[in-house]
Amino acid sequence: MPKLYLIPNLLSENAWQKVLPETVKQVCTETKYFIVENIRTARRFLKKLDKTIDIGTLTFFELNKYTTEEEKQKSILPLLEGKNIGIISEAGCPGVADPGADIVKMAHEANVRVVPLVGPSSILLGLMASGMNGQNFAFTGYLPVKQNERGKLIRQLEKKSRAENQTQIFIETPYRNNPLFLDLIKYCSPSTLLCIACGLTSENEFIATRTIKSWKENIPNLNKRPAIFLLYSG
Repeated sequence: MPKLYLIPNLLSENAWQKVLPETVKQVCTETKYFIVENIRTARRFLKKLDKTIDIGTLTFFELNKYTTEEEKQKSILPLLEGKNIGIISEAGCPGVADPGADIVKMAHEANVRVVPLVGPSSILLGLMASGMNGQNFAFTGYLPVKQNERGKLIRQLEKKSRAENQTQIFIETPYRNNPLFLDLIKYCSPSTLLCIACGLTSENEFIATRTIKSWKENIPNLNKRPAIFLLYSG
């Protein structure tokens, strides 16, 4: 029976052995078809896992916000022909904050076995290290780019956290981290807790949970650094 493997990618440039089990390498060396967000970076990731992989023998299908439904259907044809496929995200785990979920849904509809592999998730790593409520949490994804819309949503998330005792988790494109941070300390109450988990699994990993009042006195530079934000006002 063919399998759709959900292959986790690295969050940083560290050696893959520090965050990925040997199973990931084994699956990647045995798989000939891949659905990826970016072919160039996927090839680099595979070579990092095993330099002996012959990239020229592999078939890649690209999956991003521009991929049409027809192209998605074409990318799963190997599964329907009895061949395994691996989905590789740009960072972290496929299907979580990336377009891989569409392919997974199609695999279930075709009665294909879906196999998630163990790997790093910035959402879970950030939550684990935050000291916030890990029994009730919500991942919002990206907040609006426009400041007025973002400010409105930040207030809503803070209110929901307080009312439901729920940790609110969200991310931003690295070059927009600083504007998001400034809006968080602008719109949130002084006593609300904010955790910033930056550069997870890297040599310069930074994780800190402080009140908004404390953050105002210790403004970090998060520009172009992969980060995840967690808010708690319960």
